[in-house]
Amino acid sequence: MHPVEGSTLATEGSFSDLERYRRELTAYCCRMLGSPFEAEDAVQETLLRAWRARERFEGRASLRSWLYRIATNVCLDTLSGRERRARPMDLGESRSPDGPIGEILPEVTWIEPVPDGRVVPEGDPAAVAESRETIRLAFVAALQHLPPRQRAALILCEVLHWKAAEVAELLETSVAAVNSALQRARATLDSAEVADAGRGALSEHDRELLSRYVDAFQRYDMDALTALIHEDATQSMPPYELWMRGRRDILGWWVGRGAGCRGSRVIPTVPANGSPAFGQYKPSETGSGYDPWALQVLEVADGRVLEFTFFLATDTIFPLFGLPSRLEA
Repeated sequence: MHPVEGSTLATEGSFSDLERYRRELTAYCCRMLGSPFEAEDAVQETLLRAWRARERFEGRASLRSWLYRIATNVCLDTLSGRERRARPMDLGESRSPDGPIGEILPEVTWIEPVPDGRVVPEGDPAAVAESRETIRLAFVAALQHLPPRQRAALILCEVLHWKAAEVAELLETSVAAVNSALQRARATLDSAEVADAGRGALSEHDRELLSRYVDAFQRYDMDALTALIHEDATQSMPPYELWMRGRRDILGWWVGRGAGCRGSRVIPTVPANGSPAFGQYKPSETGSGYDPWALQVLEVADGRVLEFTFFLATDTIFPLFGLPSRLEA
């Protein structure tokens, strides 16, 4: 037993006893809030509140459950009175590649990507795989449809495998209320068609597909790209409202209004939300080197790329993923 689990944190613990929960708390807060930046702030606030209140922790409950209680309250406070984060496809119909791009909406509108290393546990392969499935963009976006307390109940029970009685204690409600919330939450996710968001780990064939995609995109070879993209693929580009469905419209955008991507360089980075991710750099208008354009997060299924999400807020996202601020020629 860890020392603080059976005795007071105040007398025998240190801040490092709290820090060891940072990664799993960050994953929890990312699912709750839809943003790694807000999640980082929420976790920091959680750890600080816990440290300041350490004299009141006497080991009657586990330190982990105590921290989750604090984190849940921080997240509920953050979510109070605000609109849910979303993806472009949650806000309207798909658009023509020749139509209007739509408004640039504020950062707080969008689900944001998080590096796997911030939220995925190390060790047990089964736990790693499950964590990746439940941090995927589509799943996190679907969670945002749930009222905050319902969202917390579902994550704690369905993702973290807490017992209903434990969740009831944390939320200061009854087991019957938790079970009712879970039933409503599952129905909402079923209607969003993301009850099983994951597509499993990348196979060797998938990795070879992604290598071919990078090569074809850098050459801007539309014939090669046609063979790699699923016919029903989607593309979105937060912070724009625009999103498109179908390989024909996506390629139409790339050779039309998106033709400025020709000549880009694409470099792999750490996975984002359990999916392969790449930093895209467009040729600089100065005529020298390449400037950051987008973090590309791809979903692969059935031997094709099924979804492209191009996150354009490179000033905040590229540092988060350790990507350079520009590429030289």
